Amino acid sequence: MSPALIEPSASKIKDPTSIQALVLHGEKDLRIETRSLPPPMAKELQISIRSTGLCGSDLHYYAHYRNGDILVREPLTLGHESAGVVVVVGSQVTQFRVGEKVALEVGQPCGDSLRKASRTIRGRYKRGSITRRRGVTRLLARLPADVPLDLGAILEPLGVAIHAARRAQVSPESTTLVFGAGAVGLLCAAMAKASGSSTVMIADIVKGREDFALQNGFAHVGFAVPMERGQTIEEKLEIAKDTAALAGQIKNLRGETIGEVDLVFECTGVESCLQAAIYATRPGGRVMLIGMGTPIQTLPISAAALREVDLMGVFRYANTYER
Repeated sequence: MSPALIEPSASKIKDPTSIQALVLHGEKDLRIETRSLPPPMAKELQISIRSTGLCGSDLHYYAHYRNGDILVREPLTLGHESAGVVVVVGSQVTQFRVGEKVALEVGQPCGDSLRKASRTIRGRYKRGSITRRRGVTRLLARLPADVPLDLGAILEPLGVAIHAARRAQVSPESTTLVFGAGAVGLLCAAMAKASGSSTVMIADIVKGREDFALQNGFAHVGFAVPMERGQTIEEKLEIAKDTAALAGQIKNLRGETIGEVDLVFECTGVESCLQAAIYATRPGGRVMLIGMGTPIQTLPISAAALREVDLMGVFRYANTYER
């Protein structure tokens, strides 16, 4: 089936070199600016952004002008979960046409090859996607005619989940715990299920998020994380142990107690959740560090080392859109 074409609005492409961008200049300082965009080079094309998701990192940048250890050092155009419509193509572009719907891999890889890019893709970019932008064809994915642009924008956070599942090496009949039922947590849970995990448990402090995950089939079972908070590190670690123990008492769909899990996808970045994740993982299991929260945390490293629990970082993705 040939892809459906969308006729770009004439008012939006009257002058494709003049664009409007939503630019962050400081904490809660957003400004709409008119910028000049050079015409696409021979192997580039220009996209009119039609849908952009709001990532947790965007909220952190907006509120604090930073995200964990990443500091903003110059005005930043927010947005990286995006899809749009091709409005201009370069002279050597043959695989895309004006009017086609595409999802954007809004990264800035180093080197000329995707093999190099897969090792060096950076997490932030000088230009975000809440603007019309240029792009190279290798970082675009054509959307099928029946896929709405809003769903196309979700390919970016789904890429994070695919990358996390690959690094976790999810195996059939494995048990998985996901901390955080936000967008990335939901997609990580879905990927764990799709990869064969026999029991996927999702945990959140907000009961409504847990219920949403279960009602929409993202996970098999849920767990409401207690809101208890300690003052000293000793109190915090005891609470983390209790949280892990409570999660282990949840029964799977066969009525069996889950116990320690094979994999944990930690999608909150919250210290207490990562502490509990280590205690909830079986010896030889893996904890995937996905959430970007508190940059410096106190963790029970001995509990991980003595039980050979692997702590594995996950930052963005590489080569996932084709899947």
